[in-house]
Amino acid sequence: MRITTAVPDDLDQLLAFRVEAASWISQLGSDQWSRPYPADRLLATIVAGTVFMLRDGNRTAGTITLTPKAEEGLWSAEELMETSIFVNKLTVSRDYAGEDLGGKLLDWAGDRAYRSSAKWLRLDAWTSNTALQRYYLQHDFEYVRTVREGGAINGGPRVSGWLAQRPARPAEHGFEDQTPGPQSL
Repeated sequence: MRITTAVPDDLDQLLAFRVEAASWISQLGSDQWSRPYPADRLLATIVAGTVFMLRDGNRTAGTITLTPKAEEGLWSAEELMETSIFVNKLTVSRDYAGEDLGGKLLDWAGDRAYRSSAKWLRLDAWTSNTALQRYYLQHDFEYVRTVREGGAINGGPRVSGWLAQRPARPAEHGFEDQTPGPQSL
């Protein structure tokens, strides 16, 4: 399998992944990703070069978004002084369930963060999705805290404020990386 940078033609696939993931998560009892993600916002992240696709031949097996910029209101000023790469929208096609491609994508992301001189690979997860939180803990992330206030809508409750991090580190992820090398932070 190989990792490539997403292109605008990947937009429909990414939106379909989101719908597929939301349906699966709903069956597990979570409302995560139940609202459609705005296509224009997703396209902007593709154009910015922060979205990566895991390809298996002509099929797309997964995706991950990496950015050096944290979502506002989650991390403290002191934490933000430490160079970090932030994981967003990690999604694996249900066709590849059980292969731990998500874990391998996290290893790839940690390796990329390390090569960009970041200290941390960080993420925020849905505050009520304890299965997802356990998943990240099983992949060597350490719980930092849960931020419940200051959501995007009128500063109300935050739905994705469970914070975790792990040190950026080199990793053998097993993918052919066809992306441009990371920029140093």
